[in-house]
Amino acid sequence: MSSSRAVLMQGNEACAEAALAAGLKFFAGYPITPSSEIAEILAERLPQEGGKFIQMEDEIASMAAVIGASLAGLKAMTATSGPGFSLKQENIGYAAMAEVPCVIVDSQRVGPSTGMPTSPAQGDVMQARWGTHGDHPIVVLSPASVRETYELTIEAFNIAEALRIPVILLLDEVVSHMRERIEIPAPGSYQIINRKKPEVPPRDYLPYQATEEDDVPAMAAFGDGYRFHVTGLVHDATGFPTEDRREARFLLHRLVNKVQRRRDQLAYFQTETVEDAEVVVVAFGSVGRSALRAVRQARAAGMKVGLFRPKTIWPFPEKAFRAAIARARAVLVAEMNLGQLILEVERLVAGRATVHGLHRLDGDLITPQEILKRIEEV
Repeated sequence: MSSSRAVLMQGNEACAEAALAAGLKFFAGYPITPSSEIAEILAERLPQEGGKFIQMEDEIASMAAVIGASLAGLKAMTATSGPGFSLKQENIGYAAMAEVPCVIVDSQRVGPSTGMPTSPAQGDVMQARWGTHGDHPIVVLSPASVRETYELTIEAFNIAEALRIPVILLLDEVVSHMRERIEIPAPGSYQIINRKKPEVPPRDYLPYQATEEDDVPAMAAFGDGYRFHVTGLVHDATGFPTEDRREARFLLHRLVNKVQRRRDQLAYFQTETVEDAEVVVVAFGSVGRSALRAVRQARAAGMKVGLFRPKTIWPFPEKAFRAAIARARAVLVAEMNLGQLILEVERLVAGRATVHGLHRLDGDLITPQEILKRIEEV
């Protein structure tokens, strides 16, 4: 009988191994620090598991290849960092419009441009949500540990397959490169979701037939005998382009609503001592670890401080966050950028408490001591 096993594992390694556990069969990418280990590991491991690995000529082609592989029925992924993430955006929008499930890993580093390739940052929060043009569905997950990287990689594939959307796993250099002892779950002990397949013969198949109640269409694979049209243009249930305003309105609302109506199911987060907190610290990714230490130190010193750490960045866990700050007079947002997640926090706080920022962008992690000092100030 299979059982879990304890291993010392790097964050990027955990991402690669979890992707394989989730059923990954195709990876296309281009080496870029600090995500390169994901590609290096999968170049060896994926063929061993019956999958296919290809290094493309650039990040644009990588994203296009991932879309093609997914349309052919394979669970597909790519991994990159800031400059490559920028290049992928047009095709991420294509995947959103054509409803092609895929996973994009972005290990953040200091930017813009080449920036500091080996140093951590969290400057891609807004790009992850709004990087591609138009109103589009997206889910963004952000782990703070090697174990969470493993868990959320599997969840990223499950969400992508269940909702037929691109899902972004937002790491940072610290999470990518740290090594921790983790328990790898036994195969079969975690849920694996696969895309919904059509139950009608090919002649009756409409690739984008969906209703407001059943808003995720069944997805056939090219090569299985189902012939259908895929386009980035607004299309009707047949997949062919249309100028019909009613069809356009239905499609674009459905794409967004299939995520929005499930936002509570997609809301992953951690809270600590928020029940009576007068000050709530908000942090994600590796900064969430510093924030947790700072909150515990503040509590030990007699201060009523709590932590809200979103693991789902988009859609932001609004209901849980509002509950966490119900008694707070101040909210402190700590992030390795000049102010991105704080904008969403300010929107949700809506004047019910004061919002303060702690921002660092010099290639070093925000320390617990810095957060504790700022807690004392607010």
